[in-house]
Amino acid sequence: MKMMLRKALMLQVRFPLTFTASSPAPQFQSLHHLLHHHLYPFSSSSSTSISTSEESNSFTVSYLLNSCGLSQKNAFSASKHVHFETPEKPNSVLALFNNQGFSKTQISKIVKTEPELLLYDPDKTLLPKLRFFYSRGASLSDVAKIVVSCPTVLKRSLENQIIPSFNFLKDFLESDEKTIAVVKGFSRIILFDLRTYMASNIKALQEFGVPKSNIAGCLLNLTSMFMVRPNLFRKNLEEVKKMGLNPSLMNFVVAVKAIRGWERKIDLYKRWGWSEEDIRLAFVKSPWIMIYSEDKIMEKMDFFVNEMGRDSSLIAHRPILLGFSLEKRIIPRHSVAQVLLSKGLINEDFSLGILFESSEMKFLQKFVYPYKDVAPQLFKLYQEKLNLSKKQDCLQEGSGNC
Repeated sequence: MKMMLRKALMLQVRFPLTFTASSPAPQFQSLHHLLHHHLYPFSSSSSTSISTSEESNSFTVSYLLNSCGLSQKNAFSASKHVHFETPEKPNSVLALFNNQGFSKTQISKIVKTEPELLLYDPDKTLLPKLRFFYSRGASLSDVAKIVVSCPTVLKRSLENQIIPSFNFLKDFLESDEKTIAVVKGFSRIILFDLRTYMASNIKALQEFGVPKSNIAGCLLNLTSMFMVRPNLFRKNLEEVKKMGLNPSLMNFVVAVKAIRGWERKIDLYKRWGWSEEDIRLAFVKSPWIMIYSEDKIMEKMDFFVNEMGRDSSLIAHRPILLGFSLEKRIIPRHSVAQVLLSKGLINEDFSLGILFESSEMKFLQKFVYPYKDVAPQLFKLYQEKLNLSKKQDCLQEGSGNC
């Protein structure tokens, strides 16, 4: 045995070793196994690897890649925040998510955002939080959406944060169903101290004469507007009031939300040829035009002006058009109109209002059903465009049922 150890050490001196943490040199591995086998002949095969932080980290990265579906870049990034040498703990967490109906894509998103959750106790820490939402009427898919949108929710105390925040919202909305809808739409709301921000801002709205029903509508659709410092929120209320908007109308509270980032949106619309008066009138008709993201505004204006050839001022007079989904409404309906135009069945100056603002049934009655004999493909074309939009939504959500 002494002779063998001496030979092994001589080999190490004779052949200097150069290696990286991610790819150790073969000579080093052979030498290590030789020494380890003779020094620790009764150790298990699983303990033959070198106990270094590099190799332990390599196991973590490998697990994140192979078991969690992370990309190599995301796996290395996540490994800076979580560390484990055996798969038992993370396996139990993945099993919990899988058993609760989370798709592989959703689980990957959770691990990518909060890799530390892999070390949480699934039964004592994670499951009770999921069960709380179930107990309030949330479905499996509801809870999955909440957690995927904000995995940090699972790191917060159930008793000290999640339940108090949920109950605060419910006290105002007077409904578990509406409260779940708020949390689904803006999951991060659970992380805030609602009594510091939201309570003060709700009180300010009431003092300005905003009806409770409109405040509830904002909670459901514009939740993030309440997460503003109370003094700034009250200042925004004063600014909107000076515009002459009626506090009893929903447009008033929409304008309170819209006033943030106001200057950037004004510059954007001016680039499309809108005058300040165009912007003012459009805003009065639909304050939402100042809430839509700049990317969405650009996409839709580009479609109306460059794809459809309409004057941008027309959109200023019908600002509601900017609120419709490009994929779910504008493109599918425009595709139908294109076929009708190509066959000379409608005029080029057809009303955008009738085409896009009509209800689903009225649209079909106006643009599809009357032409089923001369253009039988219309309904199929329309359905294909709608189905494509639904599939894209499904893929983005990562529900796994696409």
